[in-house]
Amino acid sequence: MNVQKAMRLRTAPLQTPTDLKAEGVREISGALNVLLADVFALYLKTKNFHWHISGPHFRDYHLLLDEHGDQIFAMTDPIAERVRKIGGMTLRSIGEISRHQRIQDNDAEFVTPLDMLAELRDDNKELVAKMRETHGLCDEHNDVATASLLEVWIDEAERRAWFLFEATRAAELG
Repeated sequence: MNVQKAMRLRTAPLQTPTDLKAEGVREISGALNVLLADVFALYLKTKNFHWHISGPHFRDYHLLLDEHGDQIFAMTDPIAERVRKIGGMTLRSIGEISRHQRIQDNDAEFVTPLDMLAELRDDNKELVAKMRETHGLCDEHNDVATASLLEVWIDEAERRAWFLFEATRAAELG
């Protein structure tokens, strides 16, 4: 391979072939990147609470949040790869994540276990709402593959919210 051909290959755009229109690629990629930032933010918050939870239900909550963290992290690669599959570019740094995330961080030195669970419950409910919005965008552009992935993740997030709701409900009733 000659030097000129090698240079062209190194500088070629990373546009993956797709039958989606350019507007659809741009809109869906943008929505997925924001969703990816939210998923990273929720993952880190879940792990933060997993590492810092305490109290009489420590073991149960610690294991629950570990399971949730694994499930949330498992979404990151498929989201990013879906952006690439349709021809978009994905997030490149923690700084980019922080600029796009809508899930709020929690940097408090101490959070009660029930407040941790309630905050994660609300964050998962918010994530569900954002995924539904993204699903609607996919429907507009006939991107059934992304919509299908979102349906599974919506179900998983609803399950996490349900478990967190049930774990905090006794405190709310009492």
